[in-house]
Amino acid sequence: MIEKRQFYINGNWSDPAQERDHNVINPSTEEPCAIITLGCDGDVDAAVSAAKSAFPDWMNTPPAERIALVEKLAEVYEARAEDMAQAISLEMGAPIELAREQQTAAGAGHIAAFIAAAKEFDFEHQHDPNTPGSYIRNEPIGVAALITPWNWPMNQVTLKVVAAAVAGCTMVLKPSEESPLSAMVFAEMMDEAGFPPGVFNLINGDGPGVGTLLTEHPDVDMISFTGSSRAGKLISKAAADTLKRVSLELGGKGANLVFADADADAVERGVRHCMNNSGQSCNAPTRMIVQREIYDQAVETAAKVANSIRVGPASEDGDHIGPVVNEVQFDKIQDLIQKGIDEGARLVAGGTGRPDGLNRGFYVQPTVFADVNNAMIVAREEIFGPVLSIIPFDDEEDGIYIANNTPYGLTDYVQTQDPARAARVARALRAGMVEVNGQSRGMGAPFGGMKQSGNGREGGPWGIEDFIEVKSISGYDPAA
Repeated sequence: MIEKRQFYINGNWSDPAQERDHNVINPSTEEPCAIITLGCDGDVDAAVSAAKSAFPDWMNTPPAERIALVEKLAEVYEARAEDMAQAISLEMGAPIELAREQQTAAGAGHIAAFIAAAKEFDFEHQHDPNTPGSYIRNEPIGVAALITPWNWPMNQVTLKVVAAAVAGCTMVLKPSEESPLSAMVFAEMMDEAGFPPGVFNLINGDGPGVGTLLTEHPDVDMISFTGSSRAGKLISKAAADTLKRVSLELGGKGANLVFADADADAVERGVRHCMNNSGQSCNAPTRMIVQREIYDQAVETAAKVANSIRVGPASEDGDHIGPVVNEVQFDKIQDLIQKGIDEGARLVAGGTGRPDGLNRGFYVQPTVFADVNNAMIVAREEIFGPVLSIIPFDDEEDGIYIANNTPYGLTDYVQTQDPARAARVARALRAGMVEVNGQSRGMGAPFGGMKQSGNGREGGPWGIEDFIEVKSISGYDPAA
């Protein structure tokens, strides 16, 4: 049993103000794998105070020096990549191969992308050549509270921490209590990289406790949150009294528009993308919207692919999918699968209950529904499990309407060999990100959504800008 009863505050591992133990459950076995301590108001005050005290010096540290520390972090992260992968696999059930090649690798990629973006970022420049002394300074917003989810721990931690650091903010990180071990490994990395005391602080806790305390704290200048749309709304309301900035990356119900002229691998690619990470991705293409001319064949292919996906423990090698993170998520997914059946969707793969041979652990069958319409619950709600809904459409206008008829707007997908159609549809989709024919976003591209999928952008210069205040100065000599 791993015991993590300390918080990283002001450059030191410190004991919490009071013992509030929380068992971290290994979702592959349903057994506790670690004990952490949940923070209280005293811990939050100590961490925020440390960040506030460190802010003036860190803000005035030259950007080149801040970037150099991030470059050192990149070296430490690479050296301890296996420690990180093992922690992620244990705490949230990611198969070890996925934990290494996708989960841990995502963090390394974001650190590298921010180093490149920070070196090009213009922290101060002349505004108007015709007005001498007119300058723009991009300054850090202040103390940032970073609240991250359990499903892609290092993807989200690095997107927030590194952006805040290069911008010149100090911070308090609250990782999910479901996946705290990777965040504590990351805190060790920050310490080894040599960030000054108080720049980075970590407290474990749950949303109603530490999350709320950070959101309401008068000395926190910004909340950067990734999680459910429901929680995002609560955070926005709680932060309103102090008028702090709130950046939100929330849920999704991605549409994958498959036209009749899609490439031969489009349907299989969409199914495997949906099921990746056991379906626990906010940008998963969970609504496959298929043109009627190829609908029956697409349903057949999707069912065959889903039935071929193996489910197994996170510790095993291979390209299988693992369990979902906890019992609450497992029960929610089972309930939504049953609702799909009750509403009349045609179950063509998977269903309720665990896969054969797995009687313990939060394992969900890869599930595919056909003949879904956009009014069904399985087409409206973010299930956050390996569940795909297939919806037919008639023509381009109909497909775009179905895709956009959702409260979410995070990531949509387009499959067509007609470049003109791809361009038209990509422009028409109301989502923060659109991927065409399986083309992934480039390194450092902005990540974020519209509507109830949030309002911020993470990654590259956009991620740095999230933590920036813009100051206009006139009658100014920057060399003085």
